Amino acid sequence: MTSQKNGRTTIMSKPLVSIVMGSDSDLEIMREAGKALDEFGIAYEIDVTSAHRSPDRTADYARQAAQRGIRVIIAGAGGAAHLAGVIAAHTTLPVIGVPIPSTSLQGMDSLLATVQMPAGIPVATVAIGKPGATNAGILAAQILGVADASIAKQLEAHKEKLARGVEEKSKKLKATMKA
Repeated sequence: MTSQKNGRTTIMSKPLVSIVMGSDSDLEIMREAGKALDEFGIAYEIDVTSAHRSPDRTADYARQAAQRGIRVIIAGAGGAAHLAGVIAAHTTLPVIGVPIPSTSLQGMDSLLATVQMPAGIPVATVAIGKPGATNAGILAAQILGVADASIAKQLEAHKEKLARGVEEKSKKLKATMKA
């Protein structure tokens, strides 16, 4: 597995995060989760499986993920958006659901389907679309960072970078207001 970071291709270790989607049409959105993981140097895999069109494949994928070394699963789906819930039903790994805006309801149906899990089958749910996929990648890093000091340190640097960006924008705004 390889990854691009700062314009360099690096060989990565065994994937810790699995990014899965219900259809390859979701790839543009779900790549954002991968980009976030790349920032922290976290190895991941990407695949397609469907809660409805390939239920046996999906159940097998979920049951075998931990044995393959996966520690967090990010699942994106649109419409009925049952993928994250079906996966969560078949594994004890943390599952993060990304609602995909694939219907005329612009992802609200996906959001509600993903977030409305019955008690006992949790799915962490993020925002609809690309911002949600980015946050899913960061949330996966935070989950892994609990037991990995290197990732935790990178997360602290990420937060500091965000804060510096706000300070820079504030200074820029104040400078334009004086003019």
